[in-house]
Amino acid sequence: MPYTIGLDYGTNSARALVVDCTDGREIGAAVVDYPSGHQGILLNASDHHLARQNPADYLFALEHATRRAIEAARRADPAFDATKVIGIGMDGTGSSPLPVDAQNDPLALDPRFTANLNAQCWLWKDHTGIPEAEAITQTARRLRPNYLAKIGGTYSSEWFWAKIWHCLKTDPAAFDAAFSWVELSDFIPATLAGVRDPRAIVRGICMAGHKAMYSDEWGGLPDTAFLATLDPRLAALRERLYTAAYDASTPAGKLCPQWAEKLGLPVGIPIAIGEMDVHYGAIGCGVDEGTLIKVIGTSTCDCAVVSGEKSVADIPGVCGVVKGAILPGFTGIEAGQSAVGDIFKWFVECVLGDASLHAVLTTEATALKPGQSGLLALDWNNGNRTILVDQRLTGLLLGQTLYTTRAEIYRALIEATAFGARAIIERIREYGVPVVRIVCSGGIAEKNPLLMQIYADVTGCEIRVSRSAQACALGAAVGAAVIAGAHRDFQTAQAAMTALKPVSYKPEADAVAVYERLYALYRTLHDAFGGVTKSADLGGVMKELLAIKAEQFAPV
Repeated sequence: MPYTIGLDYGTNSARALVVDCTDGREIGAAVVDYPSGHQGILLNASDHHLARQNPADYLFALEHATRRAIEAARRADPAFDATKVIGIGMDGTGSSPLPVDAQNDPLALDPRFTANLNAQCWLWKDHTGIPEAEAITQTARRLRPNYLAKIGGTYSSEWFWAKIWHCLKTDPAAFDAAFSWVELSDFIPATLAGVRDPRAIVRGICMAGHKAMYSDEWGGLPDTAFLATLDPRLAALRERLYTAAYDASTPAGKLCPQWAEKLGLPVGIPIAIGEMDVHYGAIGCGVDEGTLIKVIGTSTCDCAVVSGEKSVADIPGVCGVVKGAILPGFTGIEAGQSAVGDIFKWFVECVLGDASLHAVLTTEATALKPGQSGLLALDWNNGNRTILVDQRLTGLLLGQTLYTTRAEIYRALIEATAFGARAIIERIREYGVPVVRIVCSGGIAEKNPLLMQIYADVTGCEIRVSRSAQACALGAAVGAAVIAGAHRDFQTAQAAMTALKPVSYKPEADAVAVYERLYALYRTLHDAFGGVTKSADLGGVMKELLAIKAEQFAPV
């Protein structure tokens, strides 16, 4: 009986999952919190846009999470033996690039740079590169509009080049000390394979295409002339990065003796190419054409695929339309929201100051009717990833009175994230991407029926939930199973190893009718504060909210 291991590197912790390749049974799991910083994130009190991580935490979690998951598998299944593990897959947050030296060691491990935030991994939610992202967008619109067409028309501060350029401009010593830069999801597989030259790393198309303006249509990464227009030192760096990127049907390498000994696994087993966490999460949810996958966590990512034999239009405002991304043989479409779970966490833990209140507030908010609070919020507490692609935008709560309760605010924040989710669905449908059903995964999807029902009512779609609570790690294990030969292709592996829970959330007609009106008001605010409508009239929004509120209290 063959097994694979899926590694999932999240925002605050890393997870290892031991999976039976025959049926997707998860027999051992372990989670290791990143030990550095605040809940694993290195922060700067003077700059709320900064978010870094210590690469040493990644290596610590790699060893300890994997060993603990293997031990858990031994306890759970007497038939399990580590010698039966035939492959490893890994996913990571993105874009989360880290500077490395010529031997592929993280710059942050050099004693000269251990205390330097710019030498750490630049976590996906780091937005310090806003000016650089804007300059990249402006320059590409003028010189290389085709570069932007595949990534929604706007380059984001969350992405590869903006972060590296910001490092160059603000800390040239750290930039000059780095031989190359590697995405987290490429770094861990390369580490497991013992790759000592950054130029020899097998890079994944998911990060390259969605975050680094890579495309085979123009020969890979942005050309040196374009990069030199930004800064000649970026053009020089290009030669130390990579010339090709690959989909998940290509292995990243084989487990080297050093890490085989550390993990207690067989030397030479294949390592699947690294993908973005939500991309492998989509595979773990059984993604196929017509299915939109929503991985709901601190942020959300929406993933859809269209057969590679079909033409897919460029879609303004999304995070990319990339051939080979997510699922080999398909074109991957990615979108998402920069904060969802983080918004609820902010309100409960930062504003109310009590992390235990999530369950209480969910119960209280469930008793409320749609529109009863008279509140409307914008879900931009961490900027807008899709469809405005503007990290300078911030959150908004409209309609408070002297009687507004904490539960009403909590529900309004949930509704705001649902409205943001609907805006994304409408955008990709507008450009011909089919959305027949929605499958969700992540801790929130597992634990919060209120949120799931609100999402169904707001989007008008039936929503299902992945069988696995660890869809990202499961997807990485699926990738490893294909690379190791346990299944002939990804579709066969998905059929065997993934499934949905029997629970289904269907739109309720009365709620849908109210949310149609609230969503129209949301779009009014969205377009006004997002700069889409330059001369918006917001004078009627508050009064319409009050009218909807009054109707919810009217006798039936």
